[in-house]
Amino acid sequence: MKKLLLLPVFFIFTGTAFGQKDSLIHKLDSLSKKTDSAGKQANNTAPRAYNKYTEITPSAFLTLQASNLKQAFTKPFHMTGKDWKTTGKFVLVLGGLAFADEPVQRWAADLREHNSNSTLLNVSHQVTNFGGLYEGYTLGALGAYGFLFKNEKMQTTTLLALQSYITGAAVEAVLKFVSGRQRPEAINAAEAGAEPKFWGPFKTIRDAQGNKLNSSFPSGHTTVAFAAATVYAMEYKDKLPWVPWLAYSAASLIGVSRITENKHWLTDVVAGAALGYLTGRQVVNNYHRYAKLKSPKTSKNSVSFTMGYNYGQLTPGLLYRF
Repeated sequence: MKKLLLLPVFFIFTGTAFGQKDSLIHKLDSLSKKTDSAGKQANNTAPRAYNKYTEITPSAFLTLQASNLKQAFTKPFHMTGKDWKTTGKFVLVLGGLAFADEPVQRWAADLREHNSNSTLLNVSHQVTNFGGLYEGYTLGALGAYGFLFKNEKMQTTTLLALQSYITGAAVEAVLKFVSGRQRPEAINAAEAGAEPKFWGPFKTIRDAQGNKLNSSFPSGHTTVAFAAATVYAMEYKDKLPWVPWLAYSAASLIGVSRITENKHWLTDVVAGAALGYLTGRQVVNNYHRYAKLKSPKTSKNSVSFTMGYNYGQLTPGLLYRF
């Protein structure tokens, strides 16, 4: 009997390990691996990559969503020097565009005043809705299509777009609270026109009728529109190159409509587009990191030597991975 213990063989299947300390959420949140939106991760978007191993179950959805939110809010603490340089350049561009905020707003106000019953404004009103409540209907329709026709890639992509929508909305809500920027339609008796001021988190912003308004910066409609658009663009660009054009064009029209509806300044929309784009990239890359962790390994079988302690004896053994 003791002879049978001399060479015990331990079979460890792919994806399992005894005494493993790092959880899935820990692996997903490990930004030091540079596989988030700032890294060079190569994402596999072929239809065969979406299978039973990589499907987004309710549990996986919550895990990924928690990871997305954590990465989004902690990203500033993990940025590289290159990231900060890119951010600095964007801030300079946004500062330059700030000089156009009031002229563009005056143009939008004049457009509304002289075309109050025009088809243009009716279209603008309908388009702007697709950056808010209607976008939820759009995602619901695409998701239903994916499930009805058993299109696993569409199912996954729509769930990722929903995660991006939620993450982008959460970040822009915090930025709105911190910035406290006055909206274009918020004009009081002491001002001749709207002013793109930043009041900070504790100023109550109201319109001309005294109704309470939330902050203008950044544009929430634009943020979530670009957040969802970026997911579809990244997932389908390899096989359907027209998808990014369609997705980003729709998101851009929503952004422009926020200006023609006199709800946002130009810089609100530009900042929202950038935030949504970065959010979408982070969500997609985070999912593909998850897919790599969950997919069956493709490495060759390996055998290694190990030692074990059985029945009071130290015995050699083989560790076989397959």
